[in-house]
Amino acid sequence: MTSFSDLKHLFGVIACAAALSACGTTAVAPKGPAPLADLLNQATQAAGSGQKEQAVSMWKQAAAAYPADKAPWASIAQTRYDAGQYGEAIVSAQEVLLRDPNDKAANSIIAIAGLRLSTRALGDLNRQNGMTPALRTESQDLAKLLRENLGENPVASTARRTEPVKRRDKAEKTSKTDKDDGNKSDPFDLLK
Repeated sequence: MTSFSDLKHLFGVIACAAALSACGTTAVAPKGPAPLADLLNQATQAAGSGQKEQAVSMWKQAAAAYPADKAPWASIAQTRYDAGQYGEAIVSAQEVLLRDPNDKAANSIIAIAGLRLSTRALGDLNRQNGMTPALRTESQDLAKLLRENLGENPVASTARRTEPVKRRDKAEKTSKTDKDDGNKSDPFDLLK
């Protein structure tokens, strides 16, 4: 049979165990990501001090912590665009548009960076004599459409030319007058 002193001793042990276990735990609030404004500010400061890659890394961390926010992606897109990394700028700007389809800055980055990449690629094809007649025609049609979207009159653009565009021989050198008068075989040269 259990005596009163044994029960008293058992309750004492239980009370001590409960007290000791309470000492071992402290109430700690779960640590979450830093506020978005702080993350963006730190990344902007890094970018301002010339540490662009560190800033991009921080913006990517902010984007992971706050996936619905477009601000980190917008900063990455602008930084990549400014660095001439147009492909990466376009990808980041598309992330902005997933979050805000009406973002004008992201649409502008995609449009201009895309034109720069296209111009570069067409120039490379032209230098390599890789511009097929079909590609040339399609490029000219797209240039016409672009001029129309920019509010330019395509007829007036072609009327400004006083002589037909001459195809250059691969060995022929480009003279300074050819560069200055706008008569070039690349349909996007007028857009530069």
